[in-house]
Amino acid sequence: MTPDAVAVAVMVVLLFPMGYFTLASPAFLLVKLDIKPVAQLLRGMFNAHFLVMRVAGVVGMAALLLDGRLLAAMGVGIIAALAIWGRGWFMRRMDDQLSARDAGDAEAPRRLRRLHWSGMLGNAALLVALVASIPYIAAKT
Repeated sequence: MTPDAVAVAVMVVLLFPMGYFTLASPAFLLVKLDIKPVAQLLRGMFNAHFLVMRVAGVVGMAALLLDGRLLAAMGVGIIAALAIWGRGWFMRRMDDQLSARDAGDAEAPRRLRRLHWSGMLGNAALLVALVASIPYIAAKT
């Protein structure tokens, strides 16, 4: 594989789950999060997104390292690290709000919605950074 092909493959592997999440997550803005199955589905989508980004980030980082692109590998490694660390942090907060909602806390759905927004905005920021880096990563060194 040429260096361009490796970089492009890594970008596609990272962009696919990020793009899917960007398109799928706003649908949850149209429903109330105090409905238990809806909130559980939202939790499952975030959990799956973090797991997929963890695998995609580690695989992409390894491919770029093997290709000799240290700086690009470090950037993708940051995405993998955010997915690994972020999953525990994010899911813990989401579970806390789901438990609070089940215990009768009337403000828990609102806090859950803010958490949903923060997850979408975080993904969007990483997606913009990744798309902006494509010309630099895909160029032959």
